[in-house]
Amino acid sequence: MNGLALLIVLVVSLAVTALADRFRVSSPLLLVLVGLALSYLPGIPNVPLDPDLVLFLVLPPLLYSAALESSALRLRENLNRIGQLAFGLVIFTTAVVGLVAWWVVPGLPLASALVLGAVVAPPDAVAAASIGRRLGLPRRMMTIIEGESLLNDATALTLFRVLLAVALGTGASLLEGLGEFVLAAGGGILVGAAVGWVIHRVRLRLGDSSLESAVGLVVPFAIYLLAEELHASGVLAVVIAGLYLGHKSTEGGFATRIQDQAVWKALDRLLEALVFALIGLQLPIVVAELRIPFGLVVASSLAVLAATILARFVWMFPTIYLPRLLPKVRARGPALPWQVPTVLSWAGMRGVVTLAAAFTIDPAMPGRDIVLFLAFVVTVGTLLIHGLSLPWVIRRLNVHDRGAQHDTLQEAAAKQAAAERALETLEELTGPGNHTPEHITSQLRSWAEQRSNGAWERLGRPAEEIGESPSVTFVRLRRAMLDAERTTFVRFRDMGRLEEGTMRELLRELDYEEAMLDR
Repeated sequence: MNGLALLIVLVVSLAVTALADRFRVSSPLLLVLVGLALSYLPGIPNVPLDPDLVLFLVLPPLLYSAALESSALRLRENLNRIGQLAFGLVIFTTAVVGLVAWWVVPGLPLASALVLGAVVAPPDAVAAASIGRRLGLPRRMMTIIEGESLLNDATALTLFRVLLAVALGTGASLLEGLGEFVLAAGGGILVGAAVGWVIHRVRLRLGDSSLESAVGLVVPFAIYLLAEELHASGVLAVVIAGLYLGHKSTEGGFATRIQDQAVWKALDRLLEALVFALIGLQLPIVVAELRIPFGLVVASSLAVLAATILARFVWMFPTIYLPRLLPKVRARGPALPWQVPTVLSWAGMRGVVTLAAAFTIDPAMPGRDIVLFLAFVVTVGTLLIHGLSLPWVIRRLNVHDRGAQHDTLQEAAAKQAAAERALETLEELTGPGNHTPEHITSQLRSWAEQRSNGAWERLGRPAEEIGESPSVTFVRLRRAMLDAERTTFVRFRDMGRLEEGTMRELLRELDYEEAMLDR
């Protein structure tokens, strides 16, 4: 892909994303549909997906950003369920899809069919997570979906590399491949943990938020390359480092945290828009490589797509309910309602990792053309089938977060304890012998109390029933005052009564104060 084509795709992708946000539809789905439509317009050149672009420049930063925002503690609490999906389900899907493809596509070697299975095994949680957040899925379900997406790519890509070597005759045996898989996973964990620890210590000593953020931008690429050079899983190394650094981010400065959040959110939107648009644009390329009859293509596509979708259901329900036959498991708590595994099973949309892996397949592999096409069908098919129907399924099954009140209660209790400790610190610093003006201590007390009261007020009736709460009124009025101050600073700059640099410093102070109001 040349620079101009990439720039055009980026601009169109961001425009489509803006439209999706405006009309409250899933941007990944709309981007895929627009890409499919554009791919057959006259005069539109082919835009081939560069697998190196995705596997090095796109996948590491997306996984790293997601890991930074994930809760390492919540992932650990749900590690058993996440592991069943990220490792067990990936291997199970590889076997099921591989056997089905081997059966329905005449002449396709079993090794090549298993390569297809590994390619389509990992779901991409970007679309599912965006829908789940918008519709208020329970926090534990979101943790499982996001945790699965963080780890399943490492499993699938490592398995894919082993099976591809077997299919090409350059690998030894499946047993030795399993040993390579274990070593790659273990090496990825060690590299990620070690480099994450070093990066955290380095950033703490830099003392410059801009430089810290710059180092953070380099981290996912550096860790990925280092791990791959050591024949470890670069994807897993990036995830482990991101989880560690995200957990330890509280030890850094506030400016770094604010800056990092803004930088990574912007980069996420850019990369996600790009990759989903590229998915839709690949159809002419994969069709051009096909060398088998049309009827066989249709039949095998339907069979493999159905196998990919059903494999998730077949795995999900037994792994959740069969262990409850044991008394020790039943004693831990009530069984999950059937609606939960149904939604988790239906959140199996594939994404750009599937296509990127498929495009890296060596042309010498037997059946590469049909494997590439089937990978495209599964990617687009699951995105459209699951993505378009998942909101309906969630609403129909009435699966939503019933723990919002509990979360607010926890927030209120924590804010009250923090405010009490802050007030104690204020009294210690302004006690007898200190000459701090009373109006300053009074204002500081007011700030602490306002932050504490806000969460308690949300535990009552909805604001539309009782009118605006005091804390909401405070925030609304303070924001209006800040806007008035900004307008004045800009007017003074335009009149030549305030230097540009001085104005920017004053506006930055107002921005930080408004960030404190944004709860």
